[in-house]
Amino acid sequence: MALGPLSMNMATLNPQAPFQDVIDACSRGGIRAVGALRDQVARVGLSQAGSMLRSRGIEVTSLVRAGPFTANDPVAAQAAIDDARRAIEEAAALDAACLVIFAGGLPAGSKDIGAAREMVRDAVGSILPEARSAGVPLAIEPLHPIYAAERACMNTLEQVLDICDELGAGVGAIVDTYHTWWDPKLSDQIARAGRKGQILGYHISDWLVPTGDMLLDRGMIGDGVIDLKTIGAWIEASGYCGSPEIEIFSASNWWTMPADEVIRICVERFAVNC
Repeated sequence: MALGPLSMNMATLNPQAPFQDVIDACSRGGIRAVGALRDQVARVGLSQAGSMLRSRGIEVTSLVRAGPFTANDPVAAQAAIDDARRAIEEAAALDAACLVIFAGGLPAGSKDIGAAREMVRDAVGSILPEARSAGVPLAIEPLHPIYAAERACMNTLEQVLDICDELGAGVGAIVDTYHTWWDPKLSDQIARAGRKGQILGYHISDWLVPTGDMLLDRGMIGDGVIDLKTIGAWIEASGYCGSPEIEIFSASNWWTMPADEVIRICVERFAVNC
């Protein structure tokens, strides 16, 4: 089954860029789907953002993000839940294909990563009724283990899918090549997710060697060591037919370049390397 049309995560074109500039560049470059950032949407307003997208015929493959959900302070924990409920409303208004769930790392003072994962499961479960009612799938994204302590205690696709199986319909996973390429179980877990329709997004970037910054130095497609063709074949074989989404955080390189040039290179590299 073929993948959908290419999507551009707005972060690839610099998360500080004005929303309209990003959408205009995507439109000029023939991109008809985006991963939208809540901060950028908020700067222009939800209604205006939706109007801009619709007028250009651009769909939203993901809204980024809700979370983190591992605060051990009850007030902060409730604030995260409340914000996630607002994010669900925003995703529904933009007709986003999914809302990305950002887990969060270890709670302050904790060394119990298992307990942190349970906190994420419980938080997602608590907002799931609203998400189901709004028709917004919740997409938990496992992040590379280097982020386990500070950013995301969910680090493998298997861990995410275990939660998905426990919570049931309306919850799935993002498969991001940057975060999952190293996982020896990746092929089997992609197939597992495919059998239940649990792949809600497929994000693509490359892993540079050396990497200057583990958060903000992702590689352009083809510049790193990830076997993107093989992972892409696993995704297609799983039955996933959504849009592959290019998501490159690159503060010192690609974020400094004109958006039109970045889009052109992304499209060319995707065609050759994915």
